[in-house]
Parts: sequence; C-alpha cells; structure tokens
Amino acid sequence: MFDPAQLRKAPEELRRRLERRGMGLDLPHYHALESRRKELQVQTEKLQARRNELSRNIGNRMGAGEDAAQLRAQVAAVGVELDALRHQNEEAQLALTRWLERLPNPPHDSVPEGHDSASNVEIRRWGEIPQFGFEPRDHVAIGNAFGLDLETAATLSGSRFMVLRGPLARLHRAIAALMLDTHGEEHGYQECYTPYIVNGTTLFGTGQLPRFEEDLFEVLAGARPPQRSPAELQPGTAQGEPAASLRERLFLIPTSEVSLTNFVAGRILEEAHLPVRLTAHTPCFRSEAGSHGRDTRGLIRQHQFDKVELVQVVHPQRSYAALEEMVGHAEAVLQKLELPYRVMLLCAGDMGFGAAKTYDLEVWLPGQGTYREISSCSNCESFQARRMMARFRNAEGKPELLHTLNGSGVAVGRALVALLEVHQQADGRVRIPVALRPYMGCREWL
Repeated sequence: MFDPAQLRKAPEELRRRLERRGMGLDLPHYHALESRRKELQVQTEKLQARRNELSRNIGNRMGAGEDAAQLRAQVAAVGVELDALRHQNEEAQLALTRWLERLPNPPHDSVPEGHDSASNVEIRRWGEIPQFGFEPRDHVAIGNAFGLDLETAATLSGSRFMVLRGPLARLHRAIAALMLDTHGEEHGYQECYTPYIVNGTTLFGTGQLPRFEEDLFEVLAGARPPQRSPAELQPGTAQGEPAASLRERLFLIPTSEVSLTNFVAGRILEEAHLPVRLTAHTPCFRSEAGSHGRDTRGLIRQHQFDKVELVQVVHPQRSYAALEEMVGHAEAVLQKLELPYRVMLLCAGDMGFGAAKTYDLEVWLPGQGTYREISSCSNCESFQARRMMARFRNAEGKPELLHTLNGSGVAVGRALVALLEVHQQADGRVRIPVALRPYMGCREWL
C-alpha cells in the first residue's frame, strides 16, 4: 500500500504513475471518499469540542453550588451523537482503505514503458546457447527415464502435480542444497525454516490478500467455518490491521516470501541491524487461477513446486543497490549450474502487484527453443512495510518505514527442467554440472 498522504498531496502524479501500469485511478471516487471522511472528522471534532465545553460548564456550576442536570443531559445527548459519528467515521475510513488496498505499487521512474512482456528490456546475457548434433528432447521425455512420474501424481492429486523418484528426486534435492549453501555461505543470507501454512493477516501484509485470493489454496482445519460476507473478509484499517475473520483463515504459502517478509511485521528495528537477509527452501502452492491451457505439459507450471526464496529488509536509501545485489545472487546460482540465461527489466505493465521495479532472469530451454522465467527479483520499496507496519528507528530516533525486496534464488523445479534440457546428451545421459557433483555423490552423469 502506498502512502495515503502522498495521494492527498499529489493525486494527479499518482494517477499518471499508475497509468503507466495500465491501471486507471478513479480520482472522482477517491475525492468523494476523502470528502466524506473529512466531513465526518470535522463534525466529530466540533462535537468533541462542544462536549468539552459543556463538561467545563458543569464543573463551573457545581463549583458555584448550582444545578447542572440540564447540562448533563446535553452532554449525554452529545455522547450519543458522537457514538453514531464514530461508527460512520469507521465506515468511511474502511471504505477508503479498501479502495487503497487494491491499488498496485506505482512503478519506479527507471521502469520502462509498456503494457506486457513485449516491452521488457534485455539487460544482459550469460552463457552460450547449446548447439546439439541431434534433435533435443524436452524435460518430460528426458525425465521419464530418470524418475519423473506424472501419472502417479495425477492419480494422487490431479493434474499439474509431480512425483519424482530415484535419481531425479536426488537431483531436485541437490539443486536446492546448492542454492541454500550458496546464499548462506557466500551471499550472507540467514537460512530459515518457515511454516507452510499462514494466516490471512500474513498474506495481507505482503499483498496477496485481498486482491489475489483466487490464486491461493485455503486450508480448512476441522469443520468448514461458516460462510462470511465479502465485507467480513476484508482487511480493516489503513494501518494494515485485518478484520478478525481474516486473521482466523489459513492458507498454504504461495512463496516463502510471505513468511520471511513478515518476520518484521509490527516491529521497529534498530538501524544498526539492517540489512536483514533471509533465505528459505519451501514448497509453494498456487492454484494458478486463470492460467488454464498455459504450460500444462511437464513441470513448468505446477500447483505445488519448490523454490529457494531470497528476502532483504533494508534502509530505504539502499534498496535499489540491494536489488542489483539480489539479481547477482540469483545469477550466481545459474552460473554454477552452467545454464545460459538473460536478465530482463520488466516494463511497467508486466510487473507484479507490489513491485516498484522488477528484474526477471530467464533461462534457455532447448526443448522449447526459448528463454523462460526462472527467477523474479523485485524492490517493493515501502509498499509491503506500510501494510505490515514494519519500521526502523532512523538516525534521528524516529520510526520510519523499511523497504522490502524479494527474489527467487531460484525456482528449483525450473532449474531441474533447464538442467535436464541444457545438459542432455545424444546417448540419453545428462551431464551434472561441476558445482553440483558434490551433492550427487561426485557423479558426472545422470
């Protein structure tokens, strides 16, 4: 969530920035909500002043030995009016907050113009696209010989799940271990183990709720809870305090960004403790609503997949330097896996909801003859921190919102896909990259 004060000060500027994302800003609607909020606030302040004046008069009359019953009755009547106004105030503030919560993060000025991936800008490439003396196979054809079992997965869970057996399961584990060791020992991230189930408050903090509920898997513990109205399921205040019903709901994590970033929710950190660097290897669960028919073959787009996530919580003045560092950390993994890739700067219309600036790393997949995303690194500036009320004490000793960043370091399943396809051999074997061999019993071949 962006700063409501900035919207009040420069609404046209925010409208222009959001239009770069292809998002219209209904300023007449905003002005109506804000005018109603201000009107109620002014009425409340006048009534409070009236009640205070009456209370003083009561004291004066009682001090003079006079009857104050009539004044007490007036104070009681003003109290009833104030209670009604307080309720209207809460409703007006909630309506404004709900509207604000659904607006995406405005893009940074350095983000290129454009509405979709066609306008993304290539920054650099690494590695040579492999040339084969045979027709390269895709990861499904290769993986079937090494333990990829999509039929059993479909029997157990349905489409877009996977079972890995034997050498392929070990390779999957090895890739994740290499990533964790690289980020922990070389890049200074603290390895964490986090819950795979979080409450609605946590998902509100990082921006998945309320706007992207359809992409989440909700967990029903015991009996199904009673159905609630949409109003009950909405977060409650501008400070990011969700309604009680949202706090009670549980969901599978779509990424460990959610749990890692919320480590600082509601906290005020000391500046000396920044930056905070966290990493975790977890499964991720996404319903992928609206993406039917896209990448449904194999492991490219799954309902459950593994990812090593990178999160940084930093001083606002360092967040863009931290973004460049984070991209380099993800690149280091791909280089160790000897996978050719390119770095793309996303245009304004292709970024995620909470991002102010995003780089995608796209790995070359011979089976598809194209680059495909394997990592996305974003600076969210204070967008998530404001929702979570995550702050630090600045040099003047005053609380100030932190900046949060997240990135894939990288997606384990897609790294597996790329490794199988890039390092495949004519005889059916797959070469194991040198950096990965210690995790595979020093084997050179799969």
